Amino acid sequence: MSAVPITRLCGKTAIVTASTDGIGFAIAQRFAREGAQVILSSRKQKNVDDAVSKLQSEGLKACGLVCHVSKAEDRKKLFEEAQKLGGLDILVSNAAVNPSMAPVLDCEEAAWDKIFEVNVKASFLLAKEALPLLRQKKCGRIIFTSSIGGFQPCEPFEALGAYSVSKTAVLGLAKAAAFQLARENITVNCVAPGIVETKFSKILVENEPKKSYVLSRIPMCRLAVPHDISAAAAFLASDDASYITGETIIIAGGMPSRL
Repeated sequence: MSAVPITRLCGKTAIVTASTDGIGFAIAQRFAREGAQVILSSRKQKNVDDAVSKLQSEGLKACGLVCHVSKAEDRKKLFEEAQKLGGLDILVSNAAVNPSMAPVLDCEEAAWDKIFEVNVKASFLLAKEALPLLRQKKCGRIIFTSSIGGFQPCEPFEALGAYSVSKTAVLGLAKAAAFQLARENITVNCVAPGIVETKFSKILVENEPKKSYVLSRIPMCRLAVPHDISAAAAFLASDDASYITGETIIIAGGMPSRL
């Protein structure tokens, strides 16, 4: 017996930033498989073309643009593309950087500025700039990608000090924005991945001793895969989560998740 397709996002248009690989691509793919038309983005045209081609080869509705989320002109193009497709229902702010592998107080000032420019300021600006389009719909969804490190900025995340602090800030951004927008039927939530098998996490599991240590900190004794995160994001984007706002779904295999 074949599985019944999930069509919760039919008729919706979604922007997913940093969506040509890893968690972002998995979210875009899951949204498209649930019926949404998806606008992908990345800093490199080839990555955009390859990702869009993969989705279109499945018969999914997808297009893509080059976008560096810290550039106003690039963000503007994303929203103009959404307008051409009939508006915007869902924004997923997924782009993040981590140029510093050091405990928080060992982070260089330039690296700190870069982390907060992309991970926090760009998320704020994307949400702010998405509002005119989201307000044109009956309901809207904003989803930020935070991290278990935002709750647990110590072991095994000590070397991701500034990155983890930026992800704590994203949690605060979601709480404040959710309160502001609740009466407009626009929900704002986070997904907070644990350690996911992506290029981004390689530094934590690049050899067997490191990987064994990391796995010892995860009660489920396995790393996440990108589609573990995309399923939670799709739930938050759907009508099934219409009464959830200002919250975070933690997808971390049981790792501690309280400040």
